[in-house]
Amino acid sequence: MERSRIWALTFAGLTIWTLVEPCALRGLDQPTLEELKERVAKADIGGRPPLCLRIAELQLDAARKFYGEGESDKARAALTDVVAFAELDREYAIQSHKHEKQSEIAIRKMVRKLDDLKHTLTHDEQEQVQKTIDELQRVRDDLLAAMFPKGVKK
Repeated sequence: MERSRIWALTFAGLTIWTLVEPCALRGLDQPTLEELKERVAKADIGGRPPLCLRIAELQLDAARKFYGEGESDKARAALTDVVAFAELDREYAIQSHKHEKQSEIAIRKMVRKLDDLKHTLTHDEQEQVQKTIDELQRVRDDLLAAMFPKGVKK
């Protein structure tokens, strides 16, 4: 009987911890955009793709926020960073032959977010977002071509 009570308390404690721990850690130890950019420069080539993707995703979130606040110039600058770091991600992923699949998936999700965003904007703003979508699609195509080269059988 004592043993079952210990197990029940342990299980309850673990259940509470799994619910509380992510909430407690959220926001802690989150590197800034500048810190992430510094990490890219210092990381080995195989470690750079996830960092570049994280920067691109943060900039995409910033662009969405800026468009929502009516700050189109800041949003366009953030979209420029999205493309720049997605392209860096592609280059590092292809060179290192690591993270290609994860990169393609993440960029596909970014394209979907941009497509959703585009429908909420004015015509002039939509053009910039569409250009970003087109550039990200080219990045995806390059990643897919690297993962699945034509005529090569494994």
